[in-house]
Amino acid sequence: MDSVIIEIRAGAGGDEASIFARDLFEMYSKYAASQDWRLFVLDSNASSINGFKQITFELKGENVLSKMKNEAGVHRVQRVPKTEKNNRIHTSTASVAVLPKPQETEIRIKPSEIKMDFYKSSGPGGQNVNKRQTAVRITHLPTNFVVCSQVERNLEDNKRAALTILQAKLYDLKKNAAQSQILQERKQQIGTMDRSEKIRTYNFPQDRITDHRLNKSWHNIDRIMKGKLDDIVEKLKTELQGSDPS
Repeated sequence: MDSVIIEIRAGAGGDEASIFARDLFEMYSKYAASQDWRLFVLDSNASSINGFKQITFELKGENVLSKMKNEAGVHRVQRVPKTEKNNRIHTSTASVAVLPKPQETEIRIKPSEIKMDFYKSSGPGGQNVNKRQTAVRITHLPTNFVVCSQVERNLEDNKRAALTILQAKLYDLKKNAAQSQILQERKQQIGTMDRSEKIRTYNFPQDRITDHRLNKSWHNIDRIMKGKLDDIVEKLKTELQGSDPS
């Protein structure tokens, strides 16, 4: 049974980008439910308009890595935002990174290698949702990776979630010969989150989703956003497996 850590970050487009990040999370959540996968939110940073600046979560289940790995990259949306008064179409982006979760024995983190900071969890707009310092920020000193978790009200649960994220990042680093390679791989996955760097476009006015790696489009966008990703996922597995050794 596989486990992956997925990180969605709002990119270009301001508030609309954070709403799109939330939409992607909800799409993957519904797809996960259809696959009988388990989903655990590890960290999130909500925006003031019910979106996500960033959300990190774990998916666990059969074939989750082979089905989700091709979701990594920059996703672009074209639509009229709910906040738009002049009916203009906006273009926004969100990045998706997909990291395999290592086994417990594959990555061991020494206490001397990390620095832990504790702070109060906050909700949208910086509102404190917990008067106690239950949020956790971990810095991995050898690599300078920084991970956080504030979704649980219990300090120990947030520590475990943050360490899970860190282990996944270190495992991804371990798979590469040098740190420069993982930085290049991450850049290839999420780019600069500029609108021109994209793997897929969600065009709502034209009711069309286009995957640019396959140069193929699907219609009925509302159905796909409700988690009906099977056609896209299977097509990507078939078309890209020859160029992807993993």
